[in-house]
Amino acid sequence: MSGRAFAFLGSGEFEPWSEPVDRWLLERANGDGRVLILPTASAREGDEVFDSWATKGLEHYARQGIPAEVAPVKTREDADRPEMVAMLDGPSVAYFSGGNPFDLAEVLRGTAFWRALYERLEDGLAYAGCSAGVACLTETTFDTAVADLLSEDVWKPGLGYVRDVLFAPHWDMVDTWFPGATEKIAASVEPDRTLVALDEETAMVGDGARWEVLGRSGVHLLRDGEWSHHPAGARVELALSLDGAR
Repeated sequence: MSGRAFAFLGSGEFEPWSEPVDRWLLERANGDGRVLILPTASAREGDEVFDSWATKGLEHYARQGIPAEVAPVKTREDADRPEMVAMLDGPSVAYFSGGNPFDLAEVLRGTAFWRALYERLEDGLAYAGCSAGVACLTETTFDTAVADLLSEDVWKPGLGYVRDVLFAPHWDMVDTWFPGATEKIAASVEPDRTLVALDEETAMVGDGARWEVLGRSGVHLLRDGEWSHHPAGARVELALSLDGAR
C-alpha cells in the first residue's frame, strides 16, 4: 500500500478542525501541491449548493496558503469531457465533498474522469472524501434522496473501489436524525464484511492498511461481529481491498 494516501472524513469538510488532515495528505502526495475540489455529490441540489461548497473549499485552502481549484464535474457528460479529465494532471489531492453518495457514484462510474482518477491514485494522487465522498467508494452505498432512509430502497450500487466494506459517516448523529438507523446499518453488514463508522468532525488517514484517527471524536469498526472503538490519536490496522473497478 505504500505510495497511497487517503483521508476519509465523517463530516466537516473545509472546517478548521480538518487542517491537520490537509497537511497529512499534502506531506505524502505526489503532485504540484494543489487541491482539486469536487463538490460533485451536491450537484443535483442545484448550482447554488454546488457553488457554496466550491467557495467554502477555496476559502478554506486560501486561509492555509494552499493553492486549490474547483473541477465543475456535475454530470456524467462532464466526467467524460477531456478538459475535465485534464484537470487531474498535476494536483496533489482530489477532494470530494458531501451530498448524495449514490449520485456521486452514478456520475463517476465508468467515465473517463474516474478511469484517470484511478490511474492517478496509483501514481501518488491523494484522495480525500467527506461524507458522500467516502460512502460512494464501496460496492454498496446510500441513496439519501430516498424519503425513508430506514427502508431497503436506500441501498444502491457504489463505485466498488473499496471491497467488502461499508462506510457510514455521521455515525454519532444518524440516530438523532433517524432513530434506529445505526442498528439497521450495522445489521445490514454481512459477517465477512467490515463496517467503518466515522463520527462527525473525525477522519481516518492512512495508506490503505495503516490508519490514524484525527479530529474530535472516533472511528468505530464492526469486524466479525465485534465492535472496536478508536478515539482521536489512535492507530488502526485495517487493510482495505482496493479493486480495479474503473
